[in-house]
Amino acid sequence: MKPLPLKPTLVALAAITFAASPLFSSGFGGFDPNRFPIPQIDPPGQPAGYAFSIWGLIYLWLIAHALYGLLKRPADPVWDATRAPLLVSLAVGTSWITVAQQSPLAALVLIWVMLISALMALFAAPRAEPLWLNTPLAIYAGWLTAASFVALAINGAGYGIGFDALVWAWIAVTALFIMAAAVQWKIGFVPGYGLTVAWALVAVGVNNLSGQVALAIVAFVGAAAFAALPFLLRLRH
Repeated sequence: MKPLPLKPTLVALAAITFAASPLFSSGFGGFDPNRFPIPQIDPPGQPAGYAFSIWGLIYLWLIAHALYGLLKRPADPVWDATRAPLLVSLAVGTSWITVAQQSPLAALVLIWVMLISALMALFAAPRAEPLWLNTPLAIYAGWLTAASFVALAINGAGYGIGFDALVWAWIAVTALFIMAAAVQWKIGFVPGYGLTVAWALVAVGVNNLSGQVALAIVAFVGAAAFAALPFLLRLRH
């Protein structure tokens, strides 16, 4: 029997352990407010709780991506270019929930490692085979982009770095717009990325409708823009 190729096998195993990681914890719906010197109770930068359900789609699609790559594209250099950075992201992500429940600051560092390596994988993936290759990577990277700035805002406010929670929320949303737009511009017509960022922004808007209405409106407008941006880029090219 021919041995399984190393990197595709490791990616498949990492995708499965990553998806299984919530089973070994109480799950994650936001940082524990009392893990901060300044407790963060329903911070304005955080999306509404329903938004975290996207992880079900991300987990399943990443597993499908990894198994398809292992069985159908084990030696394809196009696929192989994505595997090392994706493996780093998934391996770090396997422990993320456990870390986040104990130390939001450590989780902030880890989620940025996950994001950077996920973006490296996405940038290496061409538009060929969108169903199996770049779309699952785009959705994963899109959510991590939003989540990384949410984590930054909550940690910044929770540790009293310069500003209160509302100002940090505005900083995070503005920085998210800039970074996500740059990523979308680079990858072009990959709708999964922009639509996932839009999903996160809608949830931030929903979370602020009863309080910070201006922030909610900006989040909704940003969501509409990111939902449209991939298609506008396609028209441009």
